[in-house]
Amino acid sequence: MRFVADLHIHSKYSRACSRDCDLEHLTWWARRKGISLVGTGDFTHPAWYDHLGENLVEATPGLFRLRDDLDRDIDRRLPPSLAAAPVRFMLSVEISTIYKRGDRTRKVHHLVYMPDLSSAARFNARLAKIGNLGSDGRPILGLDSRDLLEITLECGGYLVPAHVWTPWFAVLGSKSGFDAIQDCYVDLAPHIFAVETGLSSDPEMNWRVSSLDQYRLVSNSDAHSPPALGREATVFDTDLDYYSVRSALETGDGFAGSLEFFPEEGKYHVDGHRKCGVRMEPEETSAHRGICPECGKPLTVGVLSRVAELADRPHGSRPAGAAGFTSLVPLPEIVSEIVGTGPKSKKVVAEIDKLTAALGPELVILQDVPVDDIAVHSPLLAEAVTRLRRGEVVRDSGYDGEYGVITVFEPGELDRRRSAFALFDYDAPAPSTVERARPAPAPVPVAVATPVAESAGSSLLDGLDPEQRAAAEVAGGPLLIIAGPGTGKTRTLTHRIADLVTSRGVPASECLAITFTRRAAEEMAERLALLAPDAVDEVTIATFHSLGVLILREHGARFGLSASFGVADPERQLEVALSVVADGKEARELVDAGDARYKKALRAQDLVDFDDLISLPLSLLEESPPLVSGYRARWRWVSVDEYQDVDEQQYRLLRLLAPPDGNLTAIGDPDQAIYRFRGADVGFFLRFREDFPGARTVQLTRNYRSSTAVVTGAMQVIAPSSLVPGRELRPMVDHGAAPIGVHHASSEAAEAGFVARTIEQVLGGASFHAFDSGRVVGDGTQGLGFSDFAVLYRTDRQSRALVEALTQSGLPFQKRSHDRLADRPGVARIAHDLAFAGGSTVLERVRAVAGDDHTAYELLKPLAAECGADFERFHTALALGVEVDTWDPRADRISLLTLHASKGLEFPVVFIVGCEDGLLPLRWPGSDDVEAVDEERRLFFVGMTRAQRHLFLSHTSGRPKSPFLAALKAYEQLGDAQPKRKRKGTQLSLL
Repeated sequence: MRFVADLHIHSKYSRACSRDCDLEHLTWWARRKGISLVGTGDFTHPAWYDHLGENLVEATPGLFRLRDDLDRDIDRRLPPSLAAAPVRFMLSVEISTIYKRGDRTRKVHHLVYMPDLSSAARFNARLAKIGNLGSDGRPILGLDSRDLLEITLECGGYLVPAHVWTPWFAVLGSKSGFDAIQDCYVDLAPHIFAVETGLSSDPEMNWRVSSLDQYRLVSNSDAHSPPALGREATVFDTDLDYYSVRSALETGDGFAGSLEFFPEEGKYHVDGHRKCGVRMEPEETSAHRGICPECGKPLTVGVLSRVAELADRPHGSRPAGAAGFTSLVPLPEIVSEIVGTGPKSKKVVAEIDKLTAALGPELVILQDVPVDDIAVHSPLLAEAVTRLRRGEVVRDSGYDGEYGVITVFEPGELDRRRSAFALFDYDAPAPSTVERARPAPAPVPVAVATPVAESAGSSLLDGLDPEQRAAAEVAGGPLLIIAGPGTGKTRTLTHRIADLVTSRGVPASECLAITFTRRAAEEMAERLALLAPDAVDEVTIATFHSLGVLILREHGARFGLSASFGVADPERQLEVALSVVADGKEARELVDAGDARYKKALRAQDLVDFDDLISLPLSLLEESPPLVSGYRARWRWVSVDEYQDVDEQQYRLLRLLAPPDGNLTAIGDPDQAIYRFRGADVGFFLRFREDFPGARTVQLTRNYRSSTAVVTGAMQVIAPSSLVPGRELRPMVDHGAAPIGVHHASSEAAEAGFVARTIEQVLGGASFHAFDSGRVVGDGTQGLGFSDFAVLYRTDRQSRALVEALTQSGLPFQKRSHDRLADRPGVARIAHDLAFAGGSTVLERVRAVAGDDHTAYELLKPLAAECGADFERFHTALALGVEVDTWDPRADRISLLTLHASKGLEFPVVFIVGCEDGLLPLRWPGSDDVEAVDEERRLFFVGMTRAQRHLFLSHTSGRPKSPFLAALKAYEQLGDAQPKRKRKGTQLSLL
């Protein structure tokens, strides 16, 4: 059978990749595109490997498919033209090897394929002894390419060199590669039988290099998000199984060629300097001797030049027996050019939905559907496809990391044609949006306006608003950035760091960026990778705790630790404590108290616990001024995110790392300081200018998240106790004129019913019953899914009524916890970790920790709720050793969160329930702590500013209304709080 394969993709565990890179989204998009075989990507990542094992079943020898229940769900969400197509998966991973060979550092990427999960497990076990497989789905190993190939062969797989011409990370790349495949893999080179040509080259270019004749020239998308599947792909004419595909690559029998980008669209096709705006064809580069005429530095040599350098045949040569190829432009990009909006815009997405429903998969539309059939839907699209099939496109080549642009219409041509007919009944856009350059994608998330992205050759800071730019441009010294909610805090900080290392001569290795969570650190790394890809690996991006690990790795010997010390997880902590005392309860007390005997036992096993990761580095630096001087010289530029959340130990650590006149940038918002219960002290933020005399202060006041009504209301609420003098927040996006809604319910159950009812109304109905019952009469707010809704509450107890109401309404939801690992008591922390680990021994292990069944069940009960599972089913499954079927976190569901858990998130629609005195603010018996009430007000402010379009506040008759609501000057009162009174019965007389 003839089929299309895309065997180079990435999962959500790879950096700078979409969270939608999961098996279900990949399957959905593969069917939409017309792709039958997809690589899994990232099978070396522990979490992704487990996910593959849980969700894939063998379909044919060496290939897998989604398990039946997930596959049926995707079928139901696809039109009949797409639902029936089978999609198979092959175990794949991209691996980066960086090593010295001869007098050069080599950086080569490889694609590795395995026939089954057991082979992949053996491969992973081998690589785990070499490098860290858990930090990125695309692991980086200090391993020679030849040795990686040897391990691959020993585990039963095969290897394909990835995007072989890419300048920086490829076997034939101009910067760090080799001049021949054989040079890289030496004695094992005969085991290489295919090479991936990459986006910036096509087979015709590769045919000029005779040493490549012995290899099948494959193409894949290297997709970082599911919609990018199939932008390049390989065509086979074999049986659909692993061994037939491998045989076709080895022998050429059944290898039917490839589907290609136009190579000019690749971001390394020609030579140049993006920073200088210089782009050159190979002849121009030669004339300039490879030197940029603007800055005098060497140009980035692109693929076209590199191919010419290694070519021993003229352009147009074709080896005997070489498989053909077809060059395509993705269908969304063609429709985008015609419509004049981004390829991810609602207009384009809607039209692609219609086209694929009517005509079949996208690749079939581009190659096989008769143009007359396409013309029925759009004459312009039919003309575009006709030109594409003839190769008649306008090419604007990419260079030095900047993608090229391929269009099918000449500049101005669409305007002339629109005078005769329009595409898809849409109004013609302004001429500037359809000429030459493909429009930028719509902002993500939809309807949130962000500053415009930078164009080629412009400053990294050009896309920032004036306030963000003012903050990013500060030359040096202490800097305090007060960043209100939705003002682009992370964007400003990452642009500042990127500009320092790319434009102002600051060595990337001298930059340290500190965040509070791993998620924030990963987001910062992803953004920096896009802004400064050549420097991001040298910037130290760490949480406070991972920074502590780094310091202890280097100097932990002073505490008796080796450079490879371990961090004890909760279970290991308890085991260590039990080596000191025999009683389980007393052991847990030792752990929670940080008892000296327990700490000594930890050290004896070369271990530290979570708390040690801050306290030990702090004591180390406080006792060693020379060490302080060394770290200050190492990291001359320090940036700290969420500075309002630092606690006393973190504050002291920062004061040691950054001198009073040093280059410390602190960013945050004291009006979002809500973690006093964790030890955070907003006072450190407020005294920044005392600690760092001469510090510059910049405020970010432009909110790009929320509607005018939400911003105005939030500002009114925070005003009475704002910690920012002259607090200002200006809405910069238009989400419509929906006012804040305030609802007064008669009870918690009625309040929860209001939430469920309103969600259905805003959605425009989630079931036929919603219309039949009269609960929904309109089509709601367009463009929302369940995951666009969040219900926030002050205490977890409030979620019970919500869970019941949403369950009764049939609305899918998930409860999400805000607890950080370090904040959980020992037993609860262990139970949480074990419960979410799954498997047959969970209950047994929790019972051993808890001491008895009753305590174990009480610990697991809220965790079962977080999983979305019925508790009786949950603990019965655990007791029987059956793995519990928890909810998939990627599914589209309403979020139930505490207000603390909502920090850092945003949703189009937000409900805050329990706006009552005693809950908001939460009042403890006998306490009149004014600061505690002020923090509760800040917590309410945080919750309000999570909303983008709609904000609903509700309270019940059980308590007085929250005093915070009194500050609202404009809102819409919703519903009737008073329950209907029953009429008294009437005694009828028979006389």
